[in-house]
Amino acid sequence: MLLAYEEFTRRTDAIRAQIAAACIGARRDPATVELLAVTKTHPAGAVDHAARYGLRGVGENRVQEGVEKRAQTTTAIRWELIGHLQSNKAKLAARHFDRVQSVDSAKLLAHLDRAAAECGKTLPVLLQINAGDDPAKFGADLTDAPALLEAALALKALRVDGLMTIAPLGATPAETTAHAERTFANLRTLRDDLAARFATPLPELSMGMTGDLAIAVAAGSTMVRVGTALFGSR
Repeated sequence: MLLAYEEFTRRTDAIRAQIAAACIGARRDPATVELLAVTKTHPAGAVDHAARYGLRGVGENRVQEGVEKRAQTTTAIRWELIGHLQSNKAKLAARHFDRVQSVDSAKLLAHLDRAAAECGKTLPVLLQINAGDDPAKFGADLTDAPALLEAALALKALRVDGLMTIAPLGATPAETTAHAERTFANLRTLRDDLAARFATPLPELSMGMTGDLAIAVAAGSTMVRVGTALFGSR
């Protein structure tokens, strides 16, 4: 069920205020952190809400759902795939999404590069890194990240914008906080090391969701991904 636009606005204002407060605490400009509205499992009207508010992008977890939803709206907004992508869906993702955040293997890179070239486009991507070393999460290991970036930079139809990660959950709130702090610090350090090693800018750090966005902002996140807090429960 789609929330009324007025309620969505109230919720989005509240999240943006949290981001702004986190930025002030980290001595950062709030304009450097984008709020990505996660519209998975919500109707196409959620995308219209995000665009009407002025958000620049929406995130979808499943390729087919995103494709179908995009066909239901003419709203001008950036569509990002943030969920795990299987190689056999790469062609569909390259055609219908404006950026893929969940690239975690050289095989997937090759499939996306070929698909993007067939579409005559340069596809922006983020490399998903399992910076929290969580067996329940997708993403390349920290030690495999240099080779993954090297493979990506060799492909002509892809552009690497940066890195993405998801922090592990803990058994207690304190443990969850500790996991988030470690994960996001790992990703920031990795990004800085890779940017220097390969002499390439990696400006985007997509990390942080509703519960850990302040920690993510303090660690250098440039994009936080929020769904339920904006649109309500699924």
